[in-house]
Amino acid sequence: MPLLERLLRRTTLDENVTIAFDNLRANKLRSALTMLGVVIGVATVMTMASIVQGVREQILHTLEVAGPTTFYVMKVFSQQPLNPEALPKWVRIRPDLTGDEATAIAALPEIQYGAIWNQIIGRMDYQGERTQPTTVYGADDGFTLLMGGGLAAGRWFTPSEERKGAAVAVILESHARRLFGRLDPLGKTMLIAGKPVEVIGLYEPPANIFTPPGAETGAVVPYRFADHAYRIDKTNMLFIGVKPRDGISVAAAQEAVTVRLRELRRLRPGDGNTFDLITQDQILDVFNSITGVFFVVMIVLASVALMVGGIGVMAIMMVSVTDRTREIGVRKALGATRRDILMQFLVEAATLTGFGGVIGIVVGLVAGQGATRLLNIEASPPWGLTLIAVAVSVSIGLIFGVLPARRAARMDPIEALRYE
Repeated sequence: MPLLERLLRRTTLDENVTIAFDNLRANKLRSALTMLGVVIGVATVMTMASIVQGVREQILHTLEVAGPTTFYVMKVFSQQPLNPEALPKWVRIRPDLTGDEATAIAALPEIQYGAIWNQIIGRMDYQGERTQPTTVYGADDGFTLLMGGGLAAGRWFTPSEERKGAAVAVILESHARRLFGRLDPLGKTMLIAGKPVEVIGLYEPPANIFTPPGAETGAVVPYRFADHAYRIDKTNMLFIGVKPRDGISVAAAQEAVTVRLRELRRLRPGDGNTFDLITQDQILDVFNSITGVFFVVMIVLASVALMVGGIGVMAIMMVSVTDRTREIGVRKALGATRRDILMQFLVEAATLTGFGGVIGIVVGLVAGQGATRLLNIEASPPWGLTLIAVAVSVSIGLIFGVLPARRAARMDPIEALRYE
């Protein structure tokens, strides 16, 4: 049906949508520039949602690998790393964790595994080839019990190497390929954070583990070697990993560990604990708080873009009302009500922003997939947010289209017909 014929009678919703698309096609550049703000806002939200959801899925997978009952003992638990050079007094007076305490915890009947670990961040070098800064654990041969994965080649430390703090290392398999190429890395001497070590094994992490650049397990060395060879931040990078026996609840295991540590530290009944216990749920809460703030910032930025897009829609629709004054007069003269005119322009504004929202969703999903691949994480598309994004974009059109639509609906038909 020709456009003029549709305009000369009362229109239904689907016909209003068709008229809206006809007007968009007639003013392609103007429509594209109007939708740009909506596209940018929706695409930003979708991209950040993909990244945050992907990272969260990998964090959850990592916690599942370690097991829901695993927990950690630390000198102090803080959502933000404390500066070891400027610790508050209440932290300074707490004693550092020791290997003897880890041994005592491991001996408890409720505990399957307990060992003291430490961490540093350093580069790995071999004959001019080097990695980016990566995480190096000082641990023992029970590393995979908490972290998952396994050996791709070679072996773990012997009890003698652990006791003596031998300069040996199990390194990440992907790092070995980069550093050694086609050479067999086993038995070779390389540098980890500037210290020479012999490669005795290759570590293969569990599939899909959360590994943003620099946060993956680059290497595992004996705890005693790391303790002697490197400067360890004993506030933030020293902890005891604990895994209860099968059938023992986390609460019961934590209670047993708390009682034993208080005995070892000779704390009186009225004294507070001089250590903190961290569960997997607390780790996830910290992650959620960090990404929550990050996501809120992105939502605010996207909202600004959507607001700009909405103002653009309102401005363009005001211009459109002026350009189509005579058309409005003809429709009113032939019996169109204020409601008909109001609905026509509201639907046109909603169609404009809705179409922009769909484009923004496509752009955002593609950009989100690209970003998650660059970060080496797998993420499923945030379909729930996709529906919300469509609803928000259409709502922007309805909200910002009200003023120009009301202006069109209130036009006097005689004055409109006289307009040139």
